[in-house]
Amino acid sequence: MGKANIKLIANNKKAYHDYFIEDTYEAGIALHGTEVKSLRMGRCSIKESFIRPENEEMFVYQMHISPYEKGNIFNKDPLRTRKLLLHKYEIRKIMGQVAQKGYTLVPLKVYFKDSLVKVEIGLARGKKLYDKRESIAKKDMKREAERDFKVRNLG
Repeated sequence: MGKANIKLIANNKKAYHDYFIEDTYEAGIALHGTEVKSLRMGRCSIKESFIRPENEEMFVYQMHISPYEKGNIFNKDPLRTRKLLLHKYEIRKIMGQVAQKGYTLVPLKVYFKDSLVKVEIGLARGKKLYDKRESIAKKDMKREAERDFKVRNLG
């Protein structure tokens, strides 16, 4: 079986800064025609979005998909609630984990996998302020080390 063709549409970098990502899941998403056309143009934001399970179904809230320019009456509300497509056993497993104290669900990425739109869901635990500062310090140290390595190899 060949490798899947993946094209990134939106990435939630803030989620990695605000949360410890414990586990990830891949879900489909129920969309309407003009929304898919907007996604093909890269018009999507998941910065403020979140996921909530309800009645053994999963929904993503505040995911912004810009209206398609030529969609006129067929365009939907850009911030409408969208259903995520997962198997029942996956939903039950995720709901069991979310029931534990301190866990939440956040969308990490939206991408095309072959011709299907997928959402990567992160099972996340909130970071404290000192954890955020620590991750920024690690990122800065890594960037400086890469810069030093590059300078040494050029010179």
